Amino acid sequence: MDKNRVTQLFLNLGHAFDHLFMLIFPTVVLAMAPEFGRSYGEMLPLSLGGFIMFGACSLPAGWLADRWSRRGMMIVFFIGIGAASMLTGLAGSTVQIGLGLTLVGVFGAIYHPVGISMLVSGHDKVGRILGVNGVYGNLGVAFAALIAGALAYWIDWRAAFLLPGALSIAIGIAFATMVPPIAKTAAQPKRDGGTDIGRNTLVRVFTILTVATICGGIIFNATTIAMPKVFDERLTELTRTTLGIGVLVSLVYAFAAMAQLVVGHLIDRHSIRSVFVPVVALQVPLLFLAGSMQNYAMLLVALAMMFFVFGQIPINDAMVAAYTDEKWRSRAFAVRYVVSFGASACSVPLVAHVYRTTGDFKYLFFVLAAMASVMLVAAICVPPQVQKRDVAYAS
Repeated sequence: MDKNRVTQLFLNLGHAFDHLFMLIFPTVVLAMAPEFGRSYGEMLPLSLGGFIMFGACSLPAGWLADRWSRRGMMIVFFIGIGAASMLTGLAGSTVQIGLGLTLVGVFGAIYHPVGISMLVSGHDKVGRILGVNGVYGNLGVAFAALIAGALAYWIDWRAAFLLPGALSIAIGIAFATMVPPIAKTAAQPKRDGGTDIGRNTLVRVFTILTVATICGGIIFNATTIAMPKVFDERLTELTRTTLGIGVLVSLVYAFAAMAQLVVGHLIDRHSIRSVFVPVVALQVPLLFLAGSMQNYAMLLVALAMMFFVFGQIPINDAMVAAYTDEKWRSRAFAVRYVVSFGASACSVPLVAHVYRTTGDFKYLFFVLAAMASVMLVAAICVPPQVQKRDVAYAS
């Protein structure tokens, strides 16, 4: 295996680990709550600090990567997030759990602005690369529920933090050993045969991207956080254990992960708008239906809903990759993910508040359907000339 493929493999694994660590808690909280004498609605906000840091620390992470070393930042990511997870697993109070989860978010913030900018650097067509990377990330989401549910069921909730944390540290050491420093090129190629993009078009594109990032971030995070509890309450005919819930949630997310391969393939061959509009349009009715479905019907709707929620992610990243220069791309991705994860952090109190006040997730899905409608309007406004990425940048 050549060095480029080894690097891509590590970066893809990093995406899986990033989402895995951020979503261990929403599954194991079902087993943790009784031990600490707290309800689900009281325990869930402990993860808020982690989600805030997941967004807020993206900017300094991107700045450090561009000014210091993307490779160095990835080493810090693997080892740091693993150590933070292990500290959370050793926590003896809810305060320590909250601090540990916050530290997980600090190190987790490194991946997206740094790892994805490394992936797209020097590539002409980024759809397939982002699609494959997205599959790894979504499998991390899927296996978070499965691994956390299984370890909490077979051992205890602490093992769900300790074992993945130790593995991440080991992978970080392997990354430092097997991935060499990447030499920077002195100059950046100019656009080859493409037309210059006007300032007005750029402003329009990034305004649309901001709207899509905010709405999409809240929808993605709210659905992934709430899904274990939704399945716990609505799939009672299928399972009644944390392990069973973890398996079902993982199956949904694993199926949804394939959407990014499909969407990545389409991005390389069609305009962004022609892919963006149908992906978002189908989220609206599915989120609305999820508000009232039960058992097998809920499982089927969840499969379809998460397929299109996950499928949107490479579209947003492809838009950033198409219109940013290599020398500041990590910072551009950092801004995109600060907005995304900042919005995502709002989903934690949103989910907790809706559940505490109504005891049901019906109204949560109605709110998310409304956000998807706003996002659909933004997708329709994407300029028709915004095509797949038409220029390769230096690595």
